[in-house]
Amino acid sequence: MQHVRDQMAFGPRPTGSEASFQTGEYILQTLSGYGWATESQPFDYLDVTGRNLVGKAGQADGPIFLIGAHYDTRIFADEDPDAPEEPVPGANDGASGVAVLLELARVLDLSAVQGEVWLVFFDAEDNGRIGEWDWIVGSTIFAEQMETPPEYVIIADMIGDADQNIYYERTSDVLLREHLWEIAASLGYEEYFIPQPKYAILDDHTPFLNMGIPAVDIIDFDYPYWHTLEDTTDKVSAASLQRVGRVLEVFLEAGGTYPAD
Repeated sequence: MQHVRDQMAFGPRPTGSEASFQTGEYILQTLSGYGWATESQPFDYLDVTGRNLVGKAGQADGPIFLIGAHYDTRIFADEDPDAPEEPVPGANDGASGVAVLLELARVLDLSAVQGEVWLVFFDAEDNGRIGEWDWIVGSTIFAEQMETPPEYVIIADMIGDADQNIYYERTSDVLLREHLWEIAASLGYEEYFIPQPKYAILDDHTPFLNMGIPAVDIIDFDYPYWHTLEDTTDKVSAASLQRVGRVLEVFLEAGGTYPAD
């Protein structure tokens, strides 16, 4: 939870803002402190500059296992009935996925991983339908510019809800999502990782799916505070963050591979 609180202390973190820059520096410094190599990928979109952030660790000559989350927050809380022009705080939709990845960077036993782990923090995911903004800008640019494709992509988005219900996201790679949900079940998380399809979500996994790369979106879209001013720290549960992080940790420490058929 501390990583959520630390991000929230910067205030709303829309792409191009000072708070976004401060959050990015926090992410990079945290990764470096845990011994991860870091990279920054700036990009221009409309009239703002965003940047994707990457932490790398593990077998540098091995296959790439990409785990991602977006760190930006929406410019306007356009689902809020009272203040639709105020910025979204983004405790769950923004800070939660980042918190899981940063904690994963701390605890992961890299000696057990049969490849190189990339923790990628995408910018400019969350402003679609506002003016000329599109969704998933940062991940689209990242996917277009990457030189070596990853073996797969796993996205953690909106996973901190205290009332956690993570269903299969319909567009996600079937084999990889089934494997992850089986790990969740083995950990006793059947109540929270529900192996039934529910939503089809345009998210940061989508650009990679479009390139033929297996990708899964771990997302709890049953969140009544989405894009409102009520997306605040008190809505986020440390236990929910821990469950998602533990599934990713167990998956990667089992080698980071999964049955292809």
